[in-house]
Amino acid sequence: MSQEARKKPLITTTGVVAMGVGTALYAAFNVFFNILQLPGAQLVALRPSVCIPMFFGYAFGPIVGFVSGFLGNVISDAISWGGFWWNWDVGNGLMGLIPGLAAYFLSKDDMYGRKGLVSVAVLAVLASVIGMGFAAFTDYVFGYGISTIEEAIYALFLPAAVTNAINGAILTPILVSAYASAARGRARRV
Repeated sequence: MSQEARKKPLITTTGVVAMGVGTALYAAFNVFFNILQLPGAQLVALRPSVCIPMFFGYAFGPIVGFVSGFLGNVISDAISWGGFWWNWDVGNGLMGLIPGLAAYFLSKDDMYGRKGLVSVAVLAVLASVIGMGFAAFTDYVFGYGISTIEEAIYALFLPAAVTNAINGAILTPILVSAYASAARGRARRV
C-alpha cells in the first residue's frame, strides 16, 4: 500500500461531490445507451458509459467508484426498465470499485503517467469480468429467470463482460488522461 493511500481518509468532501456527479452522469448516460440492446442477450445493452464509474473510482477512490456505479445503475434501471436488480447494481458498483484500488499500489505520480494508463485499462477489464460475473452468475444461483449455467454465461456474462471490458479499457484511460491534463493546466494557472 502506498504511503499516500494510507494517509488519505476513506471519504472526503471532494469524494462526496464526486459520488453525486459520477452517479448522475452514469445514470443519465445509461438511460440513453440502454436503447442499444445486444441481440441474443437478456437486457444487456452496449454501454460505453461504464467508463464513468471506472474513472470516478480510479480518480477518487474505490468507495466513490462503487457508489457511482451502484446508484447510477439503480437510477437508470428504474427509469429505463421500471425495476431494480440488486445483483446487477452491485456488479456495476464493483466495476467502479476495482479501478479505485489502484491508489493502494500506485503512487500519485504513477497514477496519471503511462504506468497508470496501462493499469487503469487492465483494471477496467478485470472490473468488467468480476462485476458482470457477479451479476450474471447470481442471476443463475438465485434463479432470476436463468435456468442453466450456460444461459448465464452466453446470454448474460459474455455479452456484458466483453462489451464493458472493451469500452472500459479504451475509454477509461482517455478520461484519466484528460483529467490529468486538466488538473495540470489548473495547477499552472494557480
